[in-house]
Amino acid sequence: MSGLQEIPLGKLVDVVVDNRGKTPPISEAGYELLEVNAISQDRRTPDYSKVRKFVSEETFKNWFRKGHLQPGDILVPTVGTIGNVALVQESRGAIAQNLIALRLKSGVDSRYIYYFLSSSLGKDLMLNLDIGGVQPSIKVPHLLDLKVPLADYEDQRAIAAVLSSLDDKIDLLHRQNKTLEAMAASLFRQWFVEEAQEDWEEVAVGDYVELNRSSIDKSYTHTTIEYLDTGSLTEGKIESLQSLTLDEAPSRAKRLVQHNDVLISTVRPDQNHYGIIKNPIENLVVSTGFCVLTCTKIDPHFIYLLLTDDEMTDYLHTIAEGSTSTYPSLKHSDIGVIVFQLPPDDRLKEFAIIAHNSWEKIEKNYIQIRTLETLRDTLLPKLMSGEVRVEV
Repeated sequence: MSGLQEIPLGKLVDVVVDNRGKTPPISEAGYELLEVNAISQDRRTPDYSKVRKFVSEETFKNWFRKGHLQPGDILVPTVGTIGNVALVQESRGAIAQNLIALRLKSGVDSRYIYYFLSSSLGKDLMLNLDIGGVQPSIKVPHLLDLKVPLADYEDQRAIAAVLSSLDDKIDLLHRQNKTLEAMAASLFRQWFVEEAQEDWEEVAVGDYVELNRSSIDKSYTHTTIEYLDTGSLTEGKIESLQSLTLDEAPSRAKRLVQHNDVLISTVRPDQNHYGIIKNPIENLVVSTGFCVLTCTKIDPHFIYLLLTDDEMTDYLHTIAEGSTSTYPSLKHSDIGVIVFQLPPDDRLKEFAIIAHNSWEKIEKNYIQIRTLETLRDTLLPKLMSGEVRVEV
């Protein structure tokens, strides 16, 4: 590989796409409006499932300046989650305030620039641009001054190809997990909703689970913890854990969990912060913002699918919006009093076997995903610095 040259990012960018720096008129439907929350550190592409706002066709055509998103654009938040970036793969939607898209010049591989910006070096450089304030924020001219170690074009493509192949495998495993969970959810709806019988007994969730069974107390033996907050668990996937000493841990880091516990966030339930804990490390601690359900008398996958169905999520959010808190939130007892029709034991046992097999495959996939992510994250800075070379 030839030597790397440090080039200001602005010299590699052809167009900076933004949305005039203010919120466009919002519609109930139409074109998706991507916001900062759709850009996360564990996804190569924007997460359209996070979209909650839309713009009309007229707004889409006339409001936004410098055109719309194109494949190869790199999305960069300028406020909030500084350091997260995403690579656009389809001409879809528009970008909201505090989000820009960088369109690279010909002769520059956008995947290479994406991987540099998502590397630990790129993230640190962007974080160093933070001008402070209520939220982390950066100015676009400062971002464009950021120096990029640029390989020649063929080497850029080779480096990007290696990293993309790992991400392709990671993406495939994530899609497999979504398919497995969707199949289990479909079976749940068929057996326990569509085929439910009138003579099935109506029972409460709290009769079949323990809520928040265990919390840190004086007998807790670990001095360091791996902390899971509500924002780091989404639709069954743990995005990150924080390694903390007990002294520096937030006051919400109290709840203890065990294998097959179901976690449901009591804060803004419409954001889908829920999951099932599988084989937790012994010093895992979760936020008190979760309701932890230990399923003592019923299969945990049944309870998980019961409480994370779209209709149930909408119902829980309706309850949360009626709370007296400053933001939508549930009481743990709100979950315990939810009623459902209890199926016969033989059907529950049959479902438990199928669900267990599905989640066993899901967990194996997550283990492989974590291995591939570690490999990618180890290779990335070495490739970008030229320490590891790729034969072209």
